[in-house]
Amino acid sequence: MARRIDYSARLPFSADRVYAALSDRDYWDGLMAEMRELTPTSHVESLTVEDSGIAVHLTQVIPRETLPTIAQTVMKKDLVITRKASYGPFDGDTAKGEFSASIPAGPGALDGTIELFNTPTGSTLRTSPEAKVFIPFVGSKLEQLMLVNLVDLFRAEAEFTEKWLSDRA
Repeated sequence: MARRIDYSARLPFSADRVYAALSDRDYWDGLMAEMRELTPTSHVESLTVEDSGIAVHLTQVIPRETLPTIAQTVMKKDLVITRKASYGPFDGDTAKGEFSASIPAGPGALDGTIELFNTPTGSTLRTSPEAKVFIPFVGSKLEQLMLVNLVDLFRAEAEFTEKWLSDRA
């Protein structure tokens, strides 16, 4: 059974400024540099920006020994996470997209939707991930663990985004 959450990052910048950051290679390189604290090997595989939107492909590696014990029972090697996100065109108020994260030979899947929209105080980047782990007895525990860790990741990414945009104001 899959588990799903919604996470909203409220940013004090307009959605068009946030969207511009998402289309900037320096933003993604900076984010991956920041994430190396959690995932020592993190880098941008590709970033494509076109009239039809933005597509980004990231790779992050978490050393096996830093994983929770329950995850180590399943993962016999370092955790290699391939993240892909795409954002449709920004229409002046909203951009919608989707994302996925995969682990080679991983026992599950993670994907979801993204929505960036203006608010009276700036903008909101809403992420709705769904985790599925196909292992009897521990699958639901791993799904919950994934989602809890994702909230921490989304929070860190929102803090980075706010700081990155503040530094360029």
